[in-house]
Amino acid sequence: MAEHTKHPVAAPPTAPARETTGHLLLRGYCILVLICLLVPTAMYNLMGSVGVWIVSLSVMAITIAIWVPRIVAQRVSNPFPWRRLPWFLLGYVAWALVSVLWSAWPVATLSTWLALGITTLQGLFIANVLTWREIVRAIASALKWVLGLSLVFELWVSTFVRTDLLPNFVTPPPGDIDPQWFWSRNNLLDGGRIQGIAGNANLLAITALLAIIVFAIRIAARAPRRGWLIGWIVVSAFLMFRAGSATAYLCSAAVLVVLVTILLMRRTTRPGERTRYYIGYAIVGLGGTLALWFYRDAIFGLVGRSSDLTGRERIWSIVLEKAWQHPIHGWGYSTPWSPFEPAFDGWIIDHDMSVLQAHNMWVDVFFQLGLVGLLIIVLAYLAFIWRSWFFAIDRPRWDLRGDRPYTSLTLLPSLFAAMMLVQGFSETGPLMVWGWALLVLFAFKIKSVPFVGFGPAEQTLALERGELPKRAP
Repeated sequence: MAEHTKHPVAAPPTAPARETTGHLLLRGYCILVLICLLVPTAMYNLMGSVGVWIVSLSVMAITIAIWVPRIVAQRVSNPFPWRRLPWFLLGYVAWALVSVLWSAWPVATLSTWLALGITTLQGLFIANVLTWREIVRAIASALKWVLGLSLVFELWVSTFVRTDLLPNFVTPPPGDIDPQWFWSRNNLLDGGRIQGIAGNANLLAITALLAIIVFAIRIAARAPRRGWLIGWIVVSAFLMFRAGSATAYLCSAAVLVVLVTILLMRRTTRPGERTRYYIGYAIVGLGGTLALWFYRDAIFGLVGRSSDLTGRERIWSIVLEKAWQHPIHGWGYSTPWSPFEPAFDGWIIDHDMSVLQAHNMWVDVFFQLGLVGLLIIVLAYLAFIWRSWFFAIDRPRWDLRGDRPYTSLTLLPSLFAAMMLVQGFSETGPLMVWGWALLVLFAFKIKSVPFVGFGPAEQTLALERGELPKRAP
């Protein structure tokens, strides 16, 4: 019978650290929250507005029930970092609530603000209870569910339903119906644009782009089962291509430019060496913007879009004309524009449907919250971009040691910011659901835990997972 030698040269083997059951359930719940944030339109198409509110409020109640006891229990060992909260973003949330005092649509303001508050709360919650590595892993898991279900849904419609599908699995009656109403257009097998479970091609495309970024970062971080991650990148690229979103293509170009710049910045070794890269980055950014503006007919023609961004310029002009009537405080918060509000119902019509956003987040903020709200959100994004940029290009350093290795996980906030800024030019998505939740999540996490894997918060969560030995009392 084999036994250890009486004179071992190394410590006897031990079982690998395993996560506690409670933390496994917590991480699983965070994945569920992220899935709900990624596909609110799918829940709406499946359950209607009442069902979405029931799910949202139930999830919020569960989050509060989990989070508050944790904050109280850890007030000594790992106190909640109140001073590290993303105060500009919270200031925007507060100003949106205050706008109910002068809002032209107070009911819409309160209802949409409640959705904003729930989204903000969930972003803060996930940032506080998970480590950096767990956050990236949870986002990747949620994206796998969303993209996998999107592919299965489109395949089911094309194989078994074999016709267009309206929300609530209703087959459209005979007659002309605008495709914007369809949950699925049954295009998977005929080469047309697909919409996934979100029921919107643009949302599917931008979600697929986020998935490509997250999966690639996971591969660079040497995550397990990298072969599967490569497969998921292929699936994401296929869905993004079939969604055919010009906005997603422009976001991809911006993400690539930012990624190359960060990698070049990381190679610098001498003081002042980054200056030339900043100059080059500014030239490329300015040149790309000017080229996009002056040659937009040819550029958008390559991706099958009109030079006015499919009627968005007309929408901007109408919204701005009304926004300048109340330029300081705006007309009142409502993101998105409530379809049940008479002021929005029939105000701007596109494809025989009422438009429910300004299709530009800066125009939308100015319209709803005036120059004050616009200033707050600009400062919030500037603060986030500043922190995320140096989070990505600087080595982790809190003492005299300056040779600690970079980690690929620090790329995610900056690449996300680039994607949101470009998307925000033609959509209001960065101000809603997962766009806003991830902004709050990353902004709070960078301020409270500026080093991946280091610091009291990261060490406490590692101890909770069982990765570190408990200290003797």
